[in-house]
Amino acid sequence: MKEDKMSKFAHITSVHPCYNEKLHHKIGRVHLPVAPKCNIACRFCKRSIGDESVCEDRPGVSHHIMKPAEVENYLNDLLEKSPNIKVAGIAGPGDSLFNEETFETLEVLKEKFPDLVRCLSTNGLLLPKYAERLAELGVKTVTVTVNAVDPKIQAQIVDWIYYEGKVYRGEEGAEILIKNQIEGVKKLAEFDVAVKINTVLIPEINMDHIVEIAKTFEKDAFVHNVIPLIPMYKMENLRKPTCDEISNIRDTAEEYLHQFRACQQCRADAVGLVTEHKHLEEKGKELNIYDLKHFSH
Repeated sequence: MKEDKMSKFAHITSVHPCYNEKLHHKIGRVHLPVAPKCNIACRFCKRSIGDESVCEDRPGVSHHIMKPAEVENYLNDLLEKSPNIKVAGIAGPGDSLFNEETFETLEVLKEKFPDLVRCLSTNGLLLPKYAERLAELGVKTVTVTVNAVDPKIQAQIVDWIYYEGKVYRGEEGAEILIKNQIEGVKKLAEFDVAVKINTVLIPEINMDHIVEIAKTFEKDAFVHNVIPLIPMYKMENLRKPTCDEISNIRDTAEEYLHQFRACQQCRADAVGLVTEHKHLEEKGKELNIYDLKHFSH
């Protein structure tokens, strides 16, 4: 099964550094930070946008929020300077599918930059709703962050979700999120979109559960990316997993899903080669950021 998937998505692994670690020194990518809003509250996630975030090198961070109208000029200039960039992705700093600007940006990419591989990352809550639309926009790869497929475990990681106009907390919200993630990934697979499952390894919470995630998505996902917890926000007192713990879990999960082993946990405005750790620097117009803070009380 894994060999069949590798052959099926060879066109992706030959150009996408987030699907083939051997490309990290050869092919660049750009993350377009057009999606500030998020619809779930992960206990380890703290979005940071603005000048104070310049030195932070992690997901959820961007120097500023870019408007879709800025994308064409930015990419024209960037590609002239960096012709090795072959992938344009949207990785937040919120959830891509919870922001209409994501789809506006994908339209720009489809029309103006058809040779760039289009990709995005999401928590998956809205995937069943938008899977077909993503396929129609020519999105070739989608990363879905799945940290548990058991509501009891998921409820320890996500405080609440905002779905169809209502806030759901605890296991009730976790059940909806997990159901939609599984359904959404299945739909993407039906549209021949390559799916990468990202899982944050939180030793005290989901370390013994990660193989179950790999089993759950064995049929429909292409690759699995187990990444270490960055202790912060409500999980600042938890520990990072050790290198041995990460390696052992990847080795075990490899039986079910091919494991990606070189993730750099990039910023939402990362640009260039993965090994360069560059990001958007020029100040642009900011959007008003609605982060649903009033739902967290």
